[in-house]
Amino acid sequence: MEAASLGTKAVPKEEDPTNRRVELLLGALASSILLFIAGMVIFVFLKGFPSFAANGFAWFGAGGNVDEQLANIFNSPADPAEYVYFLRAWPLLWSTFLISATSVAIGIFVSVFTSIFIVEFAPTAVARVLEPVVKFLAAVPSVIYGLIGILVIVPWINDTFITEEMRESVAYVIQLDGSSVIAGVVILTVMICPIMIAIVTDSLRQVPRNWREGALALGVNRFRALRTVSVRAIRPAIVAAAVLASARALGEAIMLSMVTGSIGFAPNPFDGILFFFEPSRPLGATIVDGAEGLSVAPFGQTMYAFAFILIISTAFLSFAGWVARQSLAKYSVGAK
Repeated sequence: MEAASLGTKAVPKEEDPTNRRVELLLGALASSILLFIAGMVIFVFLKGFPSFAANGFAWFGAGGNVDEQLANIFNSPADPAEYVYFLRAWPLLWSTFLISATSVAIGIFVSVFTSIFIVEFAPTAVARVLEPVVKFLAAVPSVIYGLIGILVIVPWINDTFITEEMRESVAYVIQLDGSSVIAGVVILTVMICPIMIAIVTDSLRQVPRNWREGALALGVNRFRALRTVSVRAIRPAIVAAAVLASARALGEAIMLSMVTGSIGFAPNPFDGILFFFEPSRPLGATIVDGAEGLSVAPFGQTMYAFAFILIISTAFLSFAGWVARQSLAKYSVGAK
């Protein structure tokens, strides 16, 4: 009996057919989503390729009035052989980078300190009110922010900061009326901060309290313990929050179309303080403003080219964020 028992091999348990079907269904669903995303990227690229092909790398450069160039594309002859594609998109690219990067940089600073206050310093009653309010602000539609911006922020900037001398100094190029880079940055920062605060706050709550208590026991003050222990531990979460906020900022269109002036102009940092009050228009707002002209073949292809740039920028940010999180993983909460 003993020999027989030693020679008996364990028979593997048959897999439940239901589990196998669910596994295949979920795999097919995940694959279909990936295929849909890949198909969307390829479709947008192919639709926008004629604009890139006609201009080459000069497409990304500067030269001439981009609004006049878009108007010429829109008014192209009906003959496909005479389509106009000439475009120098630098003012739109610069505006997109300027407004998005500035908003995210300010947002990181504000969100980290706000999250520290909510988790570590705010009374319990205050924290219980702040967290739902932050999540509510993250869900407010962008058009509401745009409406507040155009009715409140833009007139306030125009009446408070823009002088007649400033208007006259650039009157031959642009009109200063409060719709500006600074208006876009302020409102976009308010829009993306709730997303970042929610992520950073949840991450701070996951940091073991004994980590901070150990630092305090060594004589480190409370704020330095938070900075060197808690914030260091959640750096991957801060990167993730910045990536999500950047994607939101890059894709924002309606609000920026309402408050930045919707003019294809590249604000010049060498203009001094005037730089902040100059109008501009990022790629997303340009697509919204040109939506009615999509039926015009070369103009629609140009809009698809703008969309492709936004998609690739978002993909690059996601990849860069993933690389950054991997490099910081050993410092994160729960790292071994």
